[in-house]
Amino acid sequence: MSAATGTGRDATAAEAHPRYERAVRRAQADGRIPALSVALVRPDREPWVLTVGESGDPERPLGPGSRFRIGSVTKTFTAVLVMQARDDGLLDLDQPVSRHLDVPAHGDATIRRLLSHTAGYQREPYGDVWDTLISPDAGRMIAELDRAERVLPNARRYHYSNLGLAVLGQLVARLRGGSWAEILAERILEPLGLAHTTVERPAEAVVGYLVDAYSDAARPEPTPDLGGVSPAAQLWSTASDMARWAAFLADGGHDRVLRRATLDEMRWPLTTTDETLWAAGFGLGLILCPDGKRVMHVGHDGAMPGFLAGVYGRRGGEGNPGGLGCAVLGSSGTAGQTNELVHELLRLAVETDPAEIRPWRVAAPAPAPYRPVLGRWWSEGSEFVFAWHDGQLQARAAEAPGDRPPAIFRPLPDQPDVLRTISGREAGELLRLTRDESGAVTLMHWATYRFTRRQEAFDGGAASDGPF
Repeated sequence: MSAATGTGRDATAAEAHPRYERAVRRAQADGRIPALSVALVRPDREPWVLTVGESGDPERPLGPGSRFRIGSVTKTFTAVLVMQARDDGLLDLDQPVSRHLDVPAHGDATIRRLLSHTAGYQREPYGDVWDTLISPDAGRMIAELDRAERVLPNARRYHYSNLGLAVLGQLVARLRGGSWAEILAERILEPLGLAHTTVERPAEAVVGYLVDAYSDAARPEPTPDLGGVSPAAQLWSTASDMARWAAFLADGGHDRVLRRATLDEMRWPLTTTDETLWAAGFGLGLILCPDGKRVMHVGHDGAMPGFLAGVYGRRGGEGNPGGLGCAVLGSSGTAGQTNELVHELLRLAVETDPAEIRPWRVAAPAPAPYRPVLGRWWSEGSEFVFAWHDGQLQARAAEAPGDRPPAIFRPLPDQPDVLRTISGREAGELLRLTRDESGAVTLMHWATYRFTRRQEAFDGGAASDGPF
């Protein structure tokens, strides 16, 4: 066993570490996990890393550099590669895969549907791959799509598919002119410095186990190579690398990797994973787990023989410093505590060591053309408040709760009186300002709805005028 903890910046951070450590040790003991590696990263503290247990290799004791299979967390990397290709104009998310791959069947499935697991592809490639532990290479996997089932109609509902993400990985490889592994290293791993994340099994790999349900015995599991299915679940990594990746997915943006706006798009829920509970959703390659009021955990779980992984970042909520990511990697294929612990640690991070509250400071006033907009306006009988904060025109319903993000506007090029709603309420819609001869804003239209300085009915009459 080895442990390394960051010093933190204050007493609160130091006091949080024993709670983190107790949660990890409890999960390892209760889950009977031979090796557990955990990392928590955030921009305002030193990284926190803890390993508990044994690696299974006496020549290489368990430590922060030990590597685990991360299973389907690999899909998040493949999803980012797809979105990079979209941003570079190589594909459109609503194109069928047959536009880019010569497939013998199911080519009408769109890239967007495959990313969100709503294309109806069967879960695995053709054949009993989990009996033989032999996965087809990329060419054979594509060639045998006509032997794989479309188990549900396109867009009917969520159905998780390793095959679907594997096909997308091979699609990106073809568009970029290299193997999936080469493209992954060049376009994600190297720019982000994820040097301990590899396709091949590394020398630092821990042993993955099946732990006996009725005794304390454990059997080492095989480590199959996934071949053409690698884009769905092949990778090995450390908890530190994965916590950094989780923070990127939740609150990232990197000029050489992916724009923030594209990450926002990936995080928008496209389907629920269970129509009766609505406890989790799926975006473009990302699992979305609500965790209380206006809080979302974004990332993915992973499973391979002998391994489970949970890799998530936290978005929103009181005390969140932003860029908060956590990874929990375990060497048991059956311990659900691995996937539960990552969410517990993200909660503890903001409960026991919240981000510092930044003092408010005086800033420059709103530009002169937008000062006449500020204040209270009425539309559809309801009151709205327009304000200027953080260098942007914003609006919110007067009765909206304080934690609801405002709508934010950006003027169109060369049209200062026409603004696009870039986030929040009515995102994408236009706000048009109407001025009188003096330049005062007397009327506004937002998403075509009239906004006036007094409460009016749709015919323009004031409510105070009656008729009653």
